[in-house]
Amino acid sequence: MKFAIQVNEGPYQHQATDSAYHFAKAALDAGHEIMRVFFYHDGVNNGTNLTTPPQDDRNIVNRWSELAKEHDLDMVVCVAAAQRRGIVDEGEMQRNGKDAQNIADGFRISGLGQLIEAGIQSERLMVFGD
Repeated sequence: MKFAIQVNEGPYQHQATDSAYHFAKAALDAGHEIMRVFFYHDGVNNGTNLTTPPQDDRNIVNRWSELAKEHDLDMVVCVAAAQRRGIVDEGEMQRNGKDAQNIADGFRISGLGQLIEAGIQSERLMVFGD
């Protein structure tokens, strides 16, 4: 089966991020395809490389980055939600006159059209979070 995943919650404020990650990992391990993971609303906070959890806690941002690398996942952070929360890549940094970028490895910034496309091209769109 071909899935798209939408994550609407931040990495340490809600169970949704962990549930989405474990769903994605289990689906891939079972041989299913994940067309795209789209991070929306507070979910864009999963894509910042500035997250530094304590050593005895899980690092969900690194988990997503490693999963993306291992399975060549397309992980998209919503541009509007990211800008509101101070998450920028190289292009957004230059376009908006910022002096740093903080997008985590394996993530890219794009628009809502990527979510629409994922919903159309996938057999199921799984939404995690409110």
